Amino acid sequence: MKKITSIALLTCVLMMACQKDFIELSPISTTSTDVLYKTDGDFKDAMTGIYGVYQTQYENMWLFGDMRGDDSWDELVKGTPAAMDLFTINNDDGVIRSTWRNYYNIINRANTVITKIETADPAVVKSKDRHTGEAKFLRALAYFDMVRIYGDVPMVTTPLTIEEAYTYGRTPVERIYNEIIIPDLMDAETKLSVKYSGADVGRATQGAAKALLGKVYLTLKDFAKAEAKLQEVTTLGYALLPNYNDLFDFTKDEHHSEYIFDIEYEQGIGEGNCFTTNFTPKDPALATFYGVTGGQNGANNPPQSLFNLFPAGDLRKDVTAANGHVNKDGVFIRLLPTSNDVQTFTRKYMVRLLANCDSRANWKVIRYADVLLMYAEALNENGKTSEALTYLNLVHQRAGLQPYANLTQDQARENIYLERRLELSFEGHRWFDLVRTGKALEVMASHGMKPYMTIFPIPLSQIQLINDPSIFPQNPGYD
Repeated sequence: MKKITSIALLTCVLMMACQKDFIELSPISTTSTDVLYKTDGDFKDAMTGIYGVYQTQYENMWLFGDMRGDDSWDELVKGTPAAMDLFTINNDDGVIRSTWRNYYNIINRANTVITKIETADPAVVKSKDRHTGEAKFLRALAYFDMVRIYGDVPMVTTPLTIEEAYTYGRTPVERIYNEIIIPDLMDAETKLSVKYSGADVGRATQGAAKALLGKVYLTLKDFAKAEAKLQEVTTLGYALLPNYNDLFDFTKDEHHSEYIFDIEYEQGIGEGNCFTTNFTPKDPALATFYGVTGGQNGANNPPQSLFNLFPAGDLRKDVTAANGHVNKDGVFIRLLPTSNDVQTFTRKYMVRLLANCDSRANWKVIRYADVLLMYAEALNENGKTSEALTYLNLVHQRAGLQPYANLTQDQARENIYLERRLELSFEGHRWFDLVRTGKALEVMASHGMKPYMTIFPIPLSQIQLINDPSIFPQNPGYD
């Protein structure tokens, strides 16, 4: 999966027009798609095409998960990142539009696989359960992201014709959770394997489905179900890496004991990303030291407040938030204030780069530390604070810190929230954690947030194309 082949492009052409908006999706009852879905390999290739769209979409997840929160800011004030940072994003922003399009591309592809595979001959499609489980996992992840970004969205579960698409209104979030996200993940966890080998490493597993379902339950504040599901993940053989920094050392295998599910990238074959390019400061000495060839955009900057959060001795600080580098002679070279550069950056995506926007650094959707902290949170909310500290301390002590002890439930809650910030900064979690825990307005009001801004605007193009506010209204405040 680190080497997704050009079959993704072929699948994209055969399934539907990749660049079309949601309501413009082509009908699936065409000769090309009927021919496509015959063998086990056909369905596997179709799934690869879905992962390919996730590659495109998750290149922008930092804008939603990091830039919108308080652990990142746009130091140079430029374009969409600044609009995310300053809460001035509008309903015609390009990322708002492309995100909608990408997710409905994923959903429509997954719907097509699920529909076509129902009548597939198990003697021919020998991995029928696995393909179904993968498609449902990826559809559930798409809808989970969408309801957290946009709120109510159209709930589409079958391939649509153009005419049908015009009749679809926005479905309440609660229905999408109860009728799609949760059932899809419950089915996926029964159909997916615990692990894969060879070229299949990187595809969704049973652990990924269980971990995402646990996060869904936590988001819905169903702490009893969250506890039970996340506990199951702890029995599947995952373990924290001894050294936190190894998570972001891309000379080593990314499919380690802490890996649960990433969006996979690879350089040199047209499957790289722009993370390293986007997050590296425009500093020639630093770029040369890290071997970053091509442009440097200096985005996604840690503010001083994040630097100050890390306690003395926290081994995560250096890779999370930096203001310089140590050269080959062991001398620290600080980023100096200039009129056209930034003074801080994160090292989490720093990889040797041979060409612009061709980084191999994966985007970590769920890793085991995230699961442990979610499990600790669920346990604590269920009144099991002493047990919760056991799992909180696994993450805390890995960072070189002394364990917590004798905390009240309220104290444990705040320390779990803090631990998530220190552990998961710049991995797309902070904004969604603020919204999930009800702290977004309290924390972000001073940054420009208004009460309605817990979700983003629906793309103006979709509002105009449906042109019926009775079934397809804009989110409040974004008209």
